Amino acid sequence: MIDLTINPQALDRAVQRARERNIIIPTFKQQINPDLIPAGVTSKLGNVGLWDVNPLNLFRITWHNEPVLQGGGFGPVNFIEFPKELTGVEARIVAPVGKWFPTGAHKVGAAFGCLVPRLVTGQFDPTSQKAVWPSTGNYCRGGAYDSTLLACESIAILPEGMSQERFDWLASVAGETIKTPGSESNVKEIFDKCWELRESGEDLVIFNQFEEFGNYLWHYEVTGRAMAEVLERVMGPNDTFRGSVFTTGSAGTIASGDYLKGLFPTSKIAASEALQCPTLLNNGFGAHRIEGIGDKHVPWIHNVKNTDMVMAIDDEAPMAIIRLFNEPAGKKYLVNQGVSEELVEALPQLGISCVANVLSAIKFAKYYELGENDVVMTVLTDSMEMYQSRLVELTEERGEFTDLDAAGAYHQHLMGTTIDYVEELTYYGRKRVHNLKYYTWVEQQGKSYEEIQAQWYDDNYWTDLHGHVDEMDALINEFNEKTGLLKD
Repeated sequence: MIDLTINPQALDRAVQRARERNIIIPTFKQQINPDLIPAGVTSKLGNVGLWDVNPLNLFRITWHNEPVLQGGGFGPVNFIEFPKELTGVEARIVAPVGKWFPTGAHKVGAAFGCLVPRLVTGQFDPTSQKAVWPSTGNYCRGGAYDSTLLACESIAILPEGMSQERFDWLASVAGETIKTPGSESNVKEIFDKCWELRESGEDLVIFNQFEEFGNYLWHYEVTGRAMAEVLERVMGPNDTFRGSVFTTGSAGTIASGDYLKGLFPTSKIAASEALQCPTLLNNGFGAHRIEGIGDKHVPWIHNVKNTDMVMAIDDEAPMAIIRLFNEPAGKKYLVNQGVSEELVEALPQLGISCVANVLSAIKFAKYYELGENDVVMTVLTDSMEMYQSRLVELTEERGEFTDLDAAGAYHQHLMGTTIDYVEELTYYGRKRVHNLKYYTWVEQQGKSYEEIQAQWYDDNYWTDLHGHVDEMDALINEFNEKTGLLKD
């Protein structure tokens, strides 16, 4: 769970480092509601770019950023609603937009939720330790960025086959970048590197997103409440929220589904993955091209007992659709199909896994035969900003994207989304998926048999996590008071 034990000596050093570097840490409540941010902080953000390496951008780790790259303030949660002309279903599919976080991806928030509790308790000493961020992409980017803003040394670990943009950007932010063999599906190789670092004797702390409950808690509280705000804005008196649908990844974002299910008890949570690596669906393995959803295991922080459905998406579909959404011929074709020009211009705000999320939401809507008064929630984790090289590679591999290609992508992969590769989970279906955790986490990563049993049988295991937010906010406030920076 989340340990908030205080280490006074290291905490004193962390406070001194923050005082020297003018670092003020936002609370979870401020990330949920930026109106709570001190006016002295917001007034300074007018001259700060969204991606700038500036401690003030810690306060931009929120879904409420104004959608501009320079000097933006705060406003409503940014979201896109996908119409029937794009989805082929009557149901309303909505998704908050992650592009407007620093680094262009919401994983910067998940990393914050992991690092900050260790920093404000003194469990991480920024003067002597390094923060290690293992990931298949955006999480290690967010972790390296957060580390730099919080004056911590960082090591980013990710597979060598991830997009070149990730490596180019990490070179300017991370203290060190380690490439592991393989690509999206090679998570064990990342874990193996972490064990190698642990045994090296170097003074470091590994923030593994797949097991860090700070990841779960940040998404439960911050992303979950942002999604609830969107639902409050879009739902009319006759609308019904039917469920939330996410590709699995670290399972952090799925925690927002837990939050929504608490508000809408009849809603469902669906977890999606690549058909080429159907771990949840079929105890399977393989390799795929949907960057950002590492797999071949069940994350420790996935509350499987609260998941109602698993499904799989053929990775060919998002690869075709990113071309449809970003190539001139594709955009023109979408407009001709009745998609508004405004929405077409917004579609590059969907990265590869975002497209998989939308396809999964379409599959969910078709499976349950949802109508015009039914609402489905998913999430747009990042944008095409980190995948332009993939568009170049696809052109080299397949040739220029033509009108015929656009028609094929639209009708086959959007309008043609099917309800195959779907399983509604029974009690024992959920338990099957949960039991897969044993092989990764108990046999390989040192978790206890007692805790994996508690995850399933202890009714308070997951709900007790939620109570940590107030404690963490109190510790953040105490930390800021000790620095004295809010008094300036």
